[in-house]
Amino acid sequence: MKTKDQLIDDLITLAFAEDVGDGDHTTLSTIPADARGRQRLIVKEEGILAGVDMARRVFRHFDPDLKMTVYIEDGARVKPGDVAFEVEGSVRSLLQTERTMLNIMQRMSGIATMTARYQDRLEGLKTKVLDTRKTTPGMRLMEKEAVKIGGGANHRIGLFDMILIKDNHVDFAGGITEAVNRAKQYCKDNGKDLRIEVEVRNTAEIDEALAAGVDRIMLDNFTPERTREAVQRIAGRCEIESSGGITLDTLRQYGECGVDFISVGALTHSVKGLDMSFKAF
Repeated sequence: MKTKDQLIDDLITLAFAEDVGDGDHTTLSTIPADARGRQRLIVKEEGILAGVDMARRVFRHFDPDLKMTVYIEDGARVKPGDVAFEVEGSVRSLLQTERTMLNIMQRMSGIATMTARYQDRLEGLKTKVLDTRKTTPGMRLMEKEAVKIGGGANHRIGLFDMILIKDNHVDFAGGITEAVNRAKQYCKDNGKDLRIEVEVRNTAEIDEALAAGVDRIMLDNFTPERTREAVQRIAGRCEIESSGGITLDTLRQYGECGVDFISVGALTHSVKGLDMSFKAF
């Protein structure tokens, strides 16, 4: 299995392959090979900056001689006119890296900004907002990093780092007890130390999951009223997560029920990028 760094390097390589192809012929035909210049990243919208570390990797990957001077780091609140960083070096390299860097930074900053907005609604509560696997194919690690930068927490990265027994698993396996027992045996047989979470749909399934001994229960599409009752039933026996159709407007109602986590697909699946530009100066 590839490491996180290897997967990110693969994504950057692919991004340049689809954008530059056999050459940026506009730049190659109009800019002398020895031309040098500077560009700066200018923020054009209020939000949370994310992707500075990824920008460093993009520039280094394409041209290690590019020099980056950072003024604002990941996680900072920014406003229009803020200059996040400057980059100096080959003009050809600056022009060919611009779009890939901006695509990543705008996407990550949009996710971080959205996450901060959700987490701010939970101020004063123990509840943390979680991401999901509803991510852009290939960009998951960057997008989940952006969630953390925005103050949220990651659920699982993929199918490999946690066991999440959802309704379809339960139905195919013949019930929660059978599914959990199989999962525990699988971990034992394969030397895996994985946390087990179960999605439940009603009180009977809550009791079955508790009896089976799980690490976390996911309350799927529960109303706030049913969530409060479920928390009273589960409290202190395992972690509790709310999921399913929870919006920014209803988020705090669920947090006030006492759940540990609220998972929100909207953090990554339909976010708007933060507006910014990369300009010569």
